[in-house]
Amino acid sequence: MNPLAVELNEAIAAVNPHVLEMLSDMGKSLYFPKGILSQSGEAKKKATKYNATIGTALENGMAMSLPSVMAPLAGLTPNEALLYAPSDGVLDVRDAWREKLLHDNPALVGKAMSLPLVTNGLTHGLALLGDLFVDEGDILLLPDKIWGNYRLILELRRGADIRQFPFFDGDGFNIDAFKAALAAACAERSKVVVLLNFPNNPTGYAPTEAEGEAIAEALIEAAEGGTNIVAITDDAYFGLFYGEEVMKQSLFTKLAGVHPRLLAVKADAATKEVYVWGLRVGFLTYSIAGADADGPLYEALMKKTGGCVRGMISNCSRLSQKIVCDALLSDSFYEQRAAKVAAMEARALEVKRVLADPKFAEAWTPYPFNSGYFMCLKVNGVSAEDLRVRLLDAYGVGTIAIGETDLRIAFSCLEVEQVQDLFDLCLQAWNDLR
Repeated sequence: MNPLAVELNEAIAAVNPHVLEMLSDMGKSLYFPKGILSQSGEAKKKATKYNATIGTALENGMAMSLPSVMAPLAGLTPNEALLYAPSDGVLDVRDAWREKLLHDNPALVGKAMSLPLVTNGLTHGLALLGDLFVDEGDILLLPDKIWGNYRLILELRRGADIRQFPFFDGDGFNIDAFKAALAAACAERSKVVVLLNFPNNPTGYAPTEAEGEAIAEALIEAAEGGTNIVAITDDAYFGLFYGEEVMKQSLFTKLAGVHPRLLAVKADAATKEVYVWGLRVGFLTYSIAGADADGPLYEALMKKTGGCVRGMISNCSRLSQKIVCDALLSDSFYEQRAAKVAAMEARALEVKRVLADPKFAEAWTPYPFNSGYFMCLKVNGVSAEDLRVRLLDAYGVGTIAIGETDLRIAFSCLEVEQVQDLFDLCLQAWNDLR
């Protein structure tokens, strides 16, 4: 093992040996190299005459650039738009995202957590966490309603042993099934990775405050029982909450800094929260009991994660980070965001209004939804895939079939006035098949 990795492992173990136990074999071996990057960093501070270290082209003290490239980027300098970013992200956007976390999640104020690290979107963040914490055969606990990409990222790439539990119990989250599945996993293994996505893709459901408390209590109880828990909150659709009963803060707030055997990881992104899907700016934030915000444990985790970024993609887009950072620091950012959330909520409420019509009752049962981009229909009497194909071929309507019975509808891309027509066409296609 590289001496730099050994040094990071010793720093982690000195603060909390359970975190070292949570790391995968790759996670234990990861380190941030002290080669070109560290020498360039040293030169940046001390090379006052000439700095001939980094492999970028400069011209008159700025990044060399083509006018055709800079023409669409009015207001930005070549250095702001084109230079490499640090592997852990540009510090300004990391600081700005941390302030946004505290603004949106006041329960985090005063809790020790790492500075968010920049990822190339949330998918990349989950891949990094797989490399850091998942060995082949490690149990990954998921509900039965999941984003299918989890399987590619964590089952195919890392060999996770996925265990699932029923997501719903009537109109809410199935806390009893979750607790039973967690207890069974803990009885079998000394480490369990739990991944929960709220608002959920594909169902568009987020827990109530009481459900969130029950989930957190179950994870804390598992940690108190001696199991090392890596609890990942996939907050891809955070902030898109509709109605009064839904929990408005991240589940991460209930897990951060609560137990030395429970490592909480918040995986989130500007993707949906700032409406910048193609810019690919995501973040990872760690928290565990007994670690100081600026202390050696988080510093070591950041170096390991940054080393994984370095070895995978080198660094994320500086231009994307600059655009996101400027948006976060805008005086009107929260006002602008609230307007978009209101528009999305109007669409969700229209879906609820339309589906309340008893004419749809024979064809399907809607799963509960209160947040996010999506809702799902449990289709009766016909295959969800057959319904999807009929809608596409006969009516020009695109939907997503999941398994034998579930049809996902993305109301995020529908105008309010289009909702009634879409579900009427769904019913017509269902009647065709019947």
